[in-house]
Amino acid sequence: MLVQNHTGDDLSAQSGKGLATDKVGTFAGAVLSIASIAPAYTTTASLGLIVAAVGLKMPALLIAGFIPMFLAAYAYREFNAETPDCGASFTWSARALGPYVGWMAGWGSVIAVIIVLANISAVGAEFLYLILGRLTNSTTIAELGGNKIVNIATTLAFLAAAGWAASRGITSSERAQKILVGFQLTVLLLFAGVALFRAVSGDAPSGLSFDIDWFNPFTGITLGAFAIGLVGSVFLFWGWDTALTLGEECKDPKRTPGRAGLLSILTVLGTYLLLAVALMWYAGTGDTGLGLGNPDNSGNVFGALAAPVLGGAGELLLYTAVLASAVASLQATFLPAARAMLAMSAYRALPERFAAVHPTYRVPRFATAVAAVVAGAFYAITALLSENVLMDTIAAMGIMICWYYGITAFACVWYFRKRWFASARDFVFKLAFPLLGGAMLLIIFGISVSESLDPEVGSGASIFGIGLVFYLGFGILALGAVLMLIARWRDPEYFRGRTLPRAVSGEPLPAPARRSVE
Repeated sequence: MLVQNHTGDDLSAQSGKGLATDKVGTFAGAVLSIASIAPAYTTTASLGLIVAAVGLKMPALLIAGFIPMFLAAYAYREFNAETPDCGASFTWSARALGPYVGWMAGWGSVIAVIIVLANISAVGAEFLYLILGRLTNSTTIAELGGNKIVNIATTLAFLAAAGWAASRGITSSERAQKILVGFQLTVLLLFAGVALFRAVSGDAPSGLSFDIDWFNPFTGITLGAFAIGLVGSVFLFWGWDTALTLGEECKDPKRTPGRAGLLSILTVLGTYLLLAVALMWYAGTGDTGLGLGNPDNSGNVFGALAAPVLGGAGELLLYTAVLASAVASLQATFLPAARAMLAMSAYRALPERFAAVHPTYRVPRFATAVAAVVAGAFYAITALLSENVLMDTIAAMGIMICWYYGITAFACVWYFRKRWFASARDFVFKLAFPLLGGAMLLIIFGISVSESLDPEVGSGASIFGIGLVFYLGFGILALGAVLMLIARWRDPEYFRGRTLPRAVSGEPLPAPARRSVE
């Protein structure tokens, strides 16, 4: 039912949108962000894409991808310190740059989450069968993950289970994530340590010697290869902003989310660099055998290297870590998608139903269910069109990430324009860092969209001679513009600036137009 947002009701321990408050601390927020990033899943799914583009320059690309994301993180932190809001990119961009830009930023953030939900579920399904095959010593079972029908069905089951778990409340999510995230990071560090030991001791198939030039992005890379590799690198860091979408549910809404986000992104940077060097030094970047450039290995790096590095028991341990990573990420990644839709509905940019919050669990259950259904439909269709759906969706994800992170960075610059020179700190964090991060993301976005037109990018799939990645990336963003016009026709109040007016720093955020409780 619809409950008016008035004072004196019995929902005092809730935000203005009906979410539970005072639930998430800095460490828990960082854990949830790391769970969304899913280091084990993202590493096994996307390192092959980076190696295919830049070879031995993978560590350099990881650093290059980290820089714009780190700079953009300060835009999120500054926004959250002033106006914590679960809509994050949507709310802040609308406040700074107007309703249309805000809607498109919100669309980019929601659809990016939905695509990655499908991606994570598919990886989880593949590793589930690898584990079952290993336990039963059955090659037939281990290969079931590669069967399209079985893979799609299992992926849909993963999405349904994770959506149900995410709808049970933020506290239950937090408890499970601490165990799952701790386990996957421990196993990844163990794997990296053993691989490095084998490489240093000369017991590695690559025959490589360590070279500091691996970290130099200015030599041996073409612009096109750099851009494609950078898209994969940016994707590796996606998800750190989950803590920011939980701002209204944090114990210290103005400080905790920013600290948690920065802690998570720095943690995964160190993990990725260690893994990248270990994997590359051990296996090399060749396109045969265990090489990371081998097309048979590119979509599942750990699936190819687990047994050679860790042996039989270690292989099962690593498979379990990747499955745990996928499960943790699925549950955590539903959080930002559902909350972004909740915020868009609360400010009347989406239909009212999306603002419904469960009276017991204080989570937007309807929005969570919609995210699960759309993610399942998206994966089923894409899997039938693409020969390597993971590679294509990762490349498309990079385009969307650059889109809405970049918009948020520029929104920060404009929103705080009257405070640019108030202090040295304001100049750095409200102007210099967001502006530089936004500019870098804009450049990556432009190059990536241009490159995605080529069918050779990603799996090689195309429609009418144009690469599938273009349709999955820029095409879906364009679809958002059409949906935005439909939303404006249905309810123009938000687009007239009445529910979420433009503002500059210092002006209070208006109360949501409505709050729904199931």
